[in-house]
Amino acid sequence: MSLGWHCPTMLIAGHEGLSVWLAEQPDVRTVTVLADPAVAHGEITVLVRAQIAKAGRTDRVLTVAGTGDLASAVALADRLTGTDLVVGVGGGSLLDRAKLAALLGDPAARARLAVAQRGGLTALPHDLRRTVRLVAVPTTLGTGTELSPVACLARDGGKRLVLGNALQPDVALLDPAATATLPRELVAEGVLEVLFRVAGLYVGDHRDLPTEDALAVAMAEAAVRYGNAARDAYAAGRAPDAALRTEIAKLSGLSHQGWSVLGREPYCCRGWYVANELAAVCGVRKMTAVAALLPPLWRAVADGDARWGSARRLHALWERLRATDPRLPGDPADGIAALIDGWGVGRRIVAPGVAEEVARRSVRAWGSGLPMLGAFRGADIARLVERTQTSGFPVTA
Repeated sequence: MSLGWHCPTMLIAGHEGLSVWLAEQPDVRTVTVLADPAVAHGEITVLVRAQIAKAGRTDRVLTVAGTGDLASAVALADRLTGTDLVVGVGGGSLLDRAKLAALLGDPAARARLAVAQRGGLTALPHDLRRTVRLVAVPTTLGTGTELSPVACLARDGGKRLVLGNALQPDVALLDPAATATLPRELVAEGVLEVLFRVAGLYVGDHRDLPTEDALAVAMAEAAVRYGNAARDAYAAGRAPDAALRTEIAKLSGLSHQGWSVLGREPYCCRGWYVANELAAVCGVRKMTAVAALLPPLWRAVADGDARWGSARRLHALWERLRATDPRLPGDPADGIAALIDGWGVGRRIVAPGVAEEVARRSVRAWGSGLPMLGAFRGADIARLVERTQTSGFPVTA
């Protein structure tokens, strides 16, 4: 039996709703705004702080620096002593750090995360609770961490995945001002991240689940439409408008929610684990690694390697996505490569000789008896990674 996620996060559309929500929280008196340095004085932070003041609360702003490892998360948690509410304003990494810091006021949480382990996933006890309320305000697209029960913790040059309901924020606030200055490549990568997440769940699990599949396909189709709309806007010399950015932000969070993962094999999006290590070894952004990995990954699935996913379901999904954009090639691997290129995301990492190291790290953190990549040998993963070097326009690592 697969358990669904408990999803208690309230979604607020528009910064004005923050003061309304705060007015209904009499136990919240002091507020700390944790902000990415790049947005600490930006429009969205100013708007958020104005809503905090409108609700009659006092606040302070902390900018967050450091490596994002456990020690820095604990140090940040200590700085939150006496705070009733944390408002995180920033991208996925900043929000992950806010989620962890809000949790680590509890000694039990510190003890759990301090346990040494080989694997890359730490599951938190179901009865663990945050000691601080949390509002997440994302300034990037794609991660959806503002609505997810997951946070990434830096470890050994890579990432450790922490999973638990205690990591879900009380409130996710989506406002187009938060993404108004987002660069073109990050908009495109954000949409690709949603598509990768949804398609990975759909293709990686061989079982047909009619309701969940219909939702996954609808989200994937929306991602293609939104990505193409953003591409067309930039081609016309303008940035995507507030309405489009808001829809992408909503889709980012929705791709984490219960009905899209209900009943799925828990670790079926296996490409994520390899992409995580590829990004760490090459020192590139996560979505650069995903863009490089996705075409050869889909080629392996289409060629019948059922460990990576279902060829039948991949072809069915691609048929639906190609109906959204008939100009794309009919072959799924060629088609996803063309889609990524059309969106302007670089997908060839120029880093010869990394395949063995990526494979070693992948097996250590996610394989060798662990369920994520337990069916794979290092040679299988190295072969897949080598194919990221052979096509697409380059991104130098």
